[in-house]
Amino acid sequence: MQPDSPLYRLAFALGATLVLLLLFQLGLRLLSPKQTVKADLEQGNAARAMLHGGDVFGIFLIAANIATGSMEEKSWKADVIWVSAFGVAALLLFFVTSRMGVRALLKSRMNAEIEAGNIAAGIAGGAHSLATGIIVARAVAGSDLKTLGLSLVFFALAQVTLHVLVLLFRLLTKYDDAAEIQSGNVAAALSYAGLTVGVAIIVGQAVEGTFTGWGDSLLAYGKALSWGAGLYVVRQLVVQTILLGSFSLRGGTLDTEIARDKNVGMGAIEAMAYVATALMILRIG
Repeated sequence: MQPDSPLYRLAFALGATLVLLLLFQLGLRLLSPKQTVKADLEQGNAARAMLHGGDVFGIFLIAANIATGSMEEKSWKADVIWVSAFGVAALLLFFVTSRMGVRALLKSRMNAEIEAGNIAAGIAGGAHSLATGIIVARAVAGSDLKTLGLSLVFFALAQVTLHVLVLLFRLLTKYDDAAEIQSGNVAAALSYAGLTVGVAIIVGQAVEGTFTGWGDSLLAYGKALSWGAGLYVVRQLVVQTILLGSFSLRGGTLDTEIARDKNVGMGAIEAMAYVATALMILRIG
């Protein structure tokens, strides 16, 4: 098997995925010996299953990027070393920030709500894990210590950006996201989930690229982030005005449908609009 062949890259991607999943499961077992994915599924805790779903999705993205972005395809031994180093670093970042991030954005009771089987909390938690996985996958890759250090810096920058942008965009709503999700409002959870993943896609695109110096790289990062304004246009113009026929610069009928009426369909439409917009930006940005 030649180091520069598609089969070689596929083997590394599959190997990295399996190893990272096993390490992640080991970490979960060490922190909570009685809780496993199997036990959660057998007990019917759909909220935790959704959280695990976000974890698995995120780890697959990380493994694929590490397997391709950390290989020089000259020596399998060197590739194993750097894929392992960046893979472990990425997994640690993913585990810590995915769990801490959802607490920071949606208050500390979110984990307790997931344990209690709150579907809305599970959706929000799973989405945040996926969003974290998207950013880790885009930010962490390389084949030397310098790029490892740069990866950590830009990952931290991307995480801060994700949190700030999500908080800013949630100012568009007049209801309290955390309170609605903790009360079991699935519509609010879908809205939050779509926004978080959409912002992560945009931030991930901004943070990815070749480092050409701090000034140029940060300028390029800022320019890429400016596309995020499209999410506001989609919420207030496309969903609020065109679909609902009720123009509003903030809040409006969309808030009423989600917070008061708990309209799951409307929450899903808003979520899909965010993700679709982010994917469109990814293609043309």
